Amino acid sequence: MSPALGARPDGSATEFAVWSGRAERVWVSLFDDRGWHETDRIELSRRDDGVFSAIVPGVGAGRRYGFRADGPYDPPNGLWFDPWKLLMDPYAVAIDWPYQYNALTAAPRWQQEDTAPMMPKAIVTPLLPPATPSPPLFRPGGLVYELNVRAFTKLHPGVPEELRGTIAALAHPAVIDHLTKLGVSAVELMPVTAWIDERHLGPLGLHNAWGYNPVSFMALDPRLAPGGISELRDTVAALRAAGIGVILDVVFNHTGESDAFGPTLSLRGLDALAYYRHAPDGSLVNDTGCGHTLACDHPRVRELILASLRHFVEQAGVDGFRFDLAPILGRTAEGFDARAETLRAIETDPVLADRVLIAEPWDIGPGGYQLGNFSGRWLEWNDRYRDDVRRYWRGDRGAVGSLATRLAGSSDVFGREGSAATRSVNFVAAHDGMTLSDLTAYEHKHNEANGEDNRDGHDENLSWNHGVEGPSDDPAIVARRRSDVEAMLATLFLSRGTILLTAGDGFGRTQRGNNNAYAQDNAITWLDWAGRDAALEDFVAALSSLRRRLGFDAQAFFAPPDGDGRAATAEWLWTDWTPMTEGRWNDAGNRRLALVVAQPGHPRGAVLFNADRRAVAFAPKARDGHAWREVTPVSVTRAEGAGAIRLEGRSVAILVEEAFDG
Repeated sequence: MSPALGARPDGSATEFAVWSGRAERVWVSLFDDRGWHETDRIELSRRDDGVFSAIVPGVGAGRRYGFRADGPYDPPNGLWFDPWKLLMDPYAVAIDWPYQYNALTAAPRWQQEDTAPMMPKAIVTPLLPPATPSPPLFRPGGLVYELNVRAFTKLHPGVPEELRGTIAALAHPAVIDHLTKLGVSAVELMPVTAWIDERHLGPLGLHNAWGYNPVSFMALDPRLAPGGISELRDTVAALRAAGIGVILDVVFNHTGESDAFGPTLSLRGLDALAYYRHAPDGSLVNDTGCGHTLACDHPRVRELILASLRHFVEQAGVDGFRFDLAPILGRTAEGFDARAETLRAIETDPVLADRVLIAEPWDIGPGGYQLGNFSGRWLEWNDRYRDDVRRYWRGDRGAVGSLATRLAGSSDVFGREGSAATRSVNFVAAHDGMTLSDLTAYEHKHNEANGEDNRDGHDENLSWNHGVEGPSDDPAIVARRRSDVEAMLATLFLSRGTILLTAGDGFGRTQRGNNNAYAQDNAITWLDWAGRDAALEDFVAALSSLRRRLGFDAQAFFAPPDGDGRAATAEWLWTDWTPMTEGRWNDAGNRRLALVVAQPGHPRGAVLFNADRRAVAFAPKARDGHAWREVTPVSVTRAEGAGAIRLEGRSVAILVEEAFDG
């Protein structure tokens, strides 16, 4: 039986093991306690299955190490073996310092210069006892709060300075109080495993701030988790104690080794042909836009992915994972397959069987847009929800029908094959793109700070600016923008399915129109806690409470109102409280709609939508013995005779039907 891969200490020795299908020789290089000087280089023995291993006596916890591999060097044909390159253990669970891009790691073999001085070292680390098995706290339909660990607490005045920007800061009472106030079901941490800057950032004086360029799949980035896996484990426990789950955003579609001109750091130097997908001519397949594609259908890559996921469940107790560019996990030589072996292995693995799985269901390869095509085990980010909600509130013609479909859970996408429940993760803004507030203040992207002459990032954001690009001192424009933000937030919280809110969007964060702020590890992305809009934060907290009270945090699609009373029902009504007709649905100029929802165990609720700039009067009719009461967290309506409600332009009103006293 082959040894477990990586480094496994037993107190008196450590067994090192690494796989390569094409290497001719592999060594483990051992370093001193500071990782500066190579003290030993031990050749590993090759087994028939391609695992190279050795038991090294006297090596214990804390020892620094790396691998070196030798074999054919023919980059045009996918062979990059070079013993001058120190390679990170793909199964390393801890590293001593962050990755830093250095051109030497991309130098050709004939240059014969050791890269060890500029490479972090893996640390021999005993595993913790497995975390106590606990079912995920997060349930579909809840509120996912997406956050960048460093940016979220870097400027938080309530967090001790020495903790700011780290995973441990998320366990601080000041942070937990904020999350609890908003009714967060789970935090979704943007990548926390160790990553490297893209090679073009250094000359621009920039650094990768998001982490979507990993080198290690199990080792946490030392900048975010100086306490290692124990820090994540303790933070998960603290959040769980407050009723909040933890979802990790993971990247298994590419690595920081980039294209043919990128650095040799780990997988490339061990066996690039196995770990990365190649075209018949030997060139790298680029279905990710990052220069290459991880070969997720290779058995050894599949094994590495599963081991990484199990590691964070068993060692830290996380609720689940959000998979960046998830179709890559299902790619084979023939294209995407929802039943691909790696996807099925994730879905059926005993350790992962009850974990939350969220797909970003697109990549840039052929057939890469796969929204709605993952199995029923997966929730999926719904960009059609994002775009249709933006179009409606921008005032686009003909958007009201699409809005209704998205509010109801996107049955056109997730109701295929007779499914009775949605798997949609609804969002209006996320880390990638403009912030929620910037959608109403910038019609065009402003990525000048990224150093690429504003060429990067999406050109179409479905955003608007009310006649002034960027900040405005005009009270009328400020009020209109604020009303639009509130309307989009209300729409999100009163939609069927799981909802996602990016940290700071609930209190007015801005990135100054930058819609691709991945390289802005500075005030552009650091949340301004001191200057946050506390009133907007209160508004979000009230919406979150209303969402649960009215039962919108469920997954089942709405049933017609003439059902048996056991299912949630929906009525789509015109302003006079008559059913929407085909003519009104098809009226391209119509921007008004009422939704009435009745669900067992919850009060009957109504949501009024008006994306027109003009005010409109709705005439809600209650059942006998009942009356409608407005519960909108902000005042956007006023009575207008005989029970009519005047809804101001570009706003939402929320009503609850209550029985008369006595």
